[in-house]
Amino acid sequence: MTTDHTTPGQSTTGRNAVSGPVTLVADIGATNARFGLIDGTGIHGSRVLRCADFPSLEAAALAYLGGVAHDARPSRGAFAIAGPVTGDAVLMTNRGWSFSTAEVRGKLGLERLAVINDFTAVALSVPRLTAADVRQVGEGAPVPGRVVGVIGPGSGLGVSGLVPGAEGWTALAAEGGHVTMAPVSDRESAVLAQLRKSFDHVSAERVLSGPGLVNLYQALCVLDHQEPEPFTPAQVSDAATANTNPHCVEAVEMFCAMLGTVAGNLALTLGARGGIYIAGGIVPKLGTLFTHSRFRKRFMEKGRMRDFLAPIPTYVITHELPAFLGLAEAAERA
Repeated sequence: MTTDHTTPGQSTTGRNAVSGPVTLVADIGATNARFGLIDGTGIHGSRVLRCADFPSLEAAALAYLGGVAHDARPSRGAFAIAGPVTGDAVLMTNRGWSFSTAEVRGKLGLERLAVINDFTAVALSVPRLTAADVRQVGEGAPVPGRVVGVIGPGSGLGVSGLVPGAEGWTALAAEGGHVTMAPVSDRESAVLAQLRKSFDHVSAERVLSGPGLVNLYQALCVLDHQEPEPFTPAQVSDAATANTNPHCVEAVEMFCAMLGTVAGNLALTLGARGGIYIAGGIVPKLGTLFTHSRFRKRFMEKGRMRDFLAPIPTYVITHELPAFLGLAEAAERA
């Protein structure tokens, strides 16, 4: 690991004694908004609300605050938004909520409020993780105080980096998920050629995400002259489906291998001697399948740069609420 920070404990029931300032945190996507409170003792009162049930962000936040049990109201807040954050005015592309950060801060009675991109929040969580919050894949050890890379396949593909500085870690705001996906084998070349019939640009996100898993499965079926089933991403990666559908098995194997290629590219680009961390909802659920996949092999398969990559460790983030940890960091800086 890169630091000695301790991850706060978690509690979701009962009224909690206050320890230090209370921070309202929220991880807000197109469908759900997960809220929680963080103080010196950890994360409390985590609750998921359906965005469609509320006309605005502040309405959802007020509903959460009205139902949570805690001895003190929050004095500060930090929200992670699925979309770009470039100033006070924020528009959520896939939800239709728009708001002013300053106005929301006032309506919620907060002294300060930070609003950041959702994957930036995940990246900021890394220095707060402990050994219990990650699972290492392969060998390697981090060089303390060196650049860290973060990549996260989920509904899309988040990519970021953490750069150390005199005042702590800075998370890079990047769009690395949209880099062009490069094949390593003839089979991958055929799959990407098939996907180019549907997409003008086959980016890494087109294959390394939930929808990307489906894209891989469907392309493999078409290449083998079989009609794809209408599977969801969860079905493609489900063990039960794998028992009856070899194209699902191949899709997941190709997903893991391609993720190794892109993660290796990220490590080379950033010089990430502090390690590469894999976030998102897909990889942790793959468990030992991912550990024994071609991910690590492909991570290091960079010809003359193999010796540079071999010592760099790769970790899967297993903490259930990493964005909340990153938001706690963002709140302290706001």
